[in-house]
Amino acid sequence: MDITLKQLRAFVTVANLGQFTLAADKLGSSQSAVSTLVRQLETNLNLRLFDRHTRLLRLTEAGTDILPVAARAVADIEGMVESSLELTALRRGKVSIAAGTVQAALLLPQLVHAFSKLYPEITVALHDVAEKVVLEHVVNGSVDLGLGTVPEEDNDLVGTRLMTDEFLVVLHPEDPLVKLPKLRWNDLSDRKLIGPQRGNPIRERLESELARNGIVLPLDKTMQEVALPLTIIGMVEGGLGVAIMTSAVTRLATSMGLVVRTPTEPHIQREVSLIQKRARSLSPAARRFRDFLLKSVH
Repeated sequence: MDITLKQLRAFVTVANLGQFTLAADKLGSSQSAVSTLVRQLETNLNLRLFDRHTRLLRLTEAGTDILPVAARAVADIEGMVESSLELTALRRGKVSIAAGTVQAALLLPQLVHAFSKLYPEITVALHDVAEKVVLEHVVNGSVDLGLGTVPEEDNDLVGTRLMTDEFLVVLHPEDPLVKLPKLRWNDLSDRKLIGPQRGNPIRERLESELARNGIVLPLDKTMQEVALPLTIIGMVEGGLGVAIMTSAVTRLATSMGLVVRTPTEPHIQREVSLIQKRARSLSPAARRFRDFLLKSVH
């Protein structure tokens, strides 16, 4: 059975108008073409839908039964096509993105606002979560995009570089390290450190780079592990230690009167990427938002 939308639309139009001529005018087709479509539908259904007389066209009992079903099918398919056109034309849509709390607070709001001015019918949902939860949200499909670092061994995710974050140290203004002309990583070896928890991609990147450069900081023994960046900053302000973070917190830290220093030997960086699930296609709205972010930040 090979029933087409054209056949159903022709049948519904003829049934509603009562004449092939009027139906042909409405459909922008010829009377013979409309008649052929209706006959094809009758053949496919193995049913007679109209009683045809010289001056009379009347629905059969089968045609009367099928008309509401056909009309609903035509409406549903045309609605689906209209919706797809609206999505493709970006007249409406929804995008969801997950990011660590710092990027969610200090980077993305301005970008989302600028995007919304260009595409007011697209809704952007921003999820602020812990860094390691970003990856989980992308993998399980809770969000379209994530902002963070893709683990090197992960084959389920693909990242497109958005920007570079540099590792730095956040200090209380009265900390003696502030007066050093040059701060090195080894200067932190005997200090009480504050930083992200184990399993956090930022922590994992820091540890791997320190190890690769032969720098030994007893992070597992001396680091006070904290889940939220704002708490880390607050602990430094309260004089509880020295924080190892990334340059994403610079604006927040300096606004609270703290000092930010970038250790040398070596400079340690991490790539911040837009992350998506490798096996999942983005919607037109999500693709446009991704492209907007990449263009705006670079």
